[in-house]
Amino acid sequence: MEPSPKDGESAAAAEPGRGGTAPSSGVVVQVREKKGPLRAAIPYMPFPVAVICLFLNTFVPGLGTFVSAFTVLCGARTDLPDRHMCCVFWLNIAAALIQILTAIVMVGWIMSIFWGMDMVILAISQAERRCRAAGADLH
Repeated sequence: MEPSPKDGESAAAAEPGRGGTAPSSGVVVQVREKKGPLRAAIPYMPFPVAVICLFLNTFVPGLGTFVSAFTVLCGARTDLPDRHMCCVFWLNIAAALIQILTAIVMVGWIMSIFWGMDMVILAISQAERRCRAAGADLH
């Protein structure tokens, strides 16, 4: 079925690659990931500590997450700034227990590895943020 000329014109105008012109309004779009409380409780750790936690999570599901819970008590920042340190600590302990208890059916082991990867990603993003802030201070 052929599209009507009116539909074809609006489709061509909406797609710049098809010869139409798309309006450029200069709008900046920001994408923000919505995290659940367990995911948001993952602490921003130094890179070597995050790698150790990933290693532990890979071979003993939940152990790296358990260790990372104690970094919260040592002052590691999380994406839950409005929650008390003890609450975030217990959220990490709960995540570790979930990983340990569900490791029998492989779900916890996979979750544990992904949790460790998230720890490393957060550590890298924190290091990049610090480098950018240090570079801005030099100017």
